[in-house]
Amino acid sequence: MRLASVIGPVVGTALGTGLATGAAMTAYALWEARQYTLRHVGLPVLPEGADPLRVLHLSDMHVVPSQHKKLDWIASLASLKPDLVIDTGDNLAHQRAVPSIVNALGTLLDVPGVFVHGSNDYYEPRLRNPIGYLLPDNGKRQTNVPELPWRDLSASFTKSGWLDLTNTRSSLTVKGIELAFAGVDDPHLRLDDLSAVAGPADPSADVRLGVAHAPYLRVLDQFTADGYDAILAGHTHGGQICLPGGRALATNCDLDPARVRGLHTHTHGGRQAWLHVSAGLGTSPYTRIRIACRPEATLLTLTPRGASRR
Repeated sequence: MRLASVIGPVVGTALGTGLATGAAMTAYALWEARQYTLRHVGLPVLPEGADPLRVLHLSDMHVVPSQHKKLDWIASLASLKPDLVIDTGDNLAHQRAVPSIVNALGTLLDVPGVFVHGSNDYYEPRLRNPIGYLLPDNGKRQTNVPELPWRDLSASFTKSGWLDLTNTRSSLTVKGIELAFAGVDDPHLRLDDLSAVAGPADPSADVRLGVAHAPYLRVLDQFTADGYDAILAGHTHGGQICLPGGRALATNCDLDPARVRGLHTHTHGGRQAWLHVSAGLGTSPYTRIRIACRPEATLLTLTPRGASRR
């Protein structure tokens, strides 16, 4: 028997199996990227005896007007009737996305809210090799592309009463709870001006929250050392392409993969803060895939300190 007559069918079978497996994995990844999920997380940061406060954390929607399933799902979140909305950026992925986002948010824009922007609010997405996200960050950013209408997005949000936390501090009273905020512009683009928000968090507030798009350690360190009770961020997409069980291969910033999504803690300067990182609702429009990391929004229930998480 000739060796080729044995090897040929074996190689052919292996190639066929590999192609079939790859096709099945791609189909699954395309499907999972559209399985929008609401997470429920308890966050014990309120004063003793305070009533719970329901906070909807939205991030990384990456909206294209034709993404009707995503937009309908976002619209359905209004039925949660949150007390506060925190949007940690990367809402846009298309030049004409602002009206779609505003329509989808609907009555959520009537709820007290705060927001910051991410890099994908500022610049039009471009096709990139997704393998690049798994490599060490070379510091290069895609800023030589057309700007997206982030100013229109900001105007729509602020007209509705949401607070723009771009490199600033502010405050809100929600259901009798005094909330102090500090927010920074996108750390991934190094637009964060930490000196503008530096200093001890307001000691008279009931709760102190830091807000950023990308959870870079320099931002987490300062907010924690300044006494913020919790920090909210997005940007990581939860790793987007993860190993079984949700183990992330990359975070697209200097945050460790173990804290790529969900509720964790951060310690710096002898202090500790809660850290909530949203895996976000979207992807680049050119790579609409997720594996072991469903797109999400989170309903954070703020409870009195010392209460158990759930």
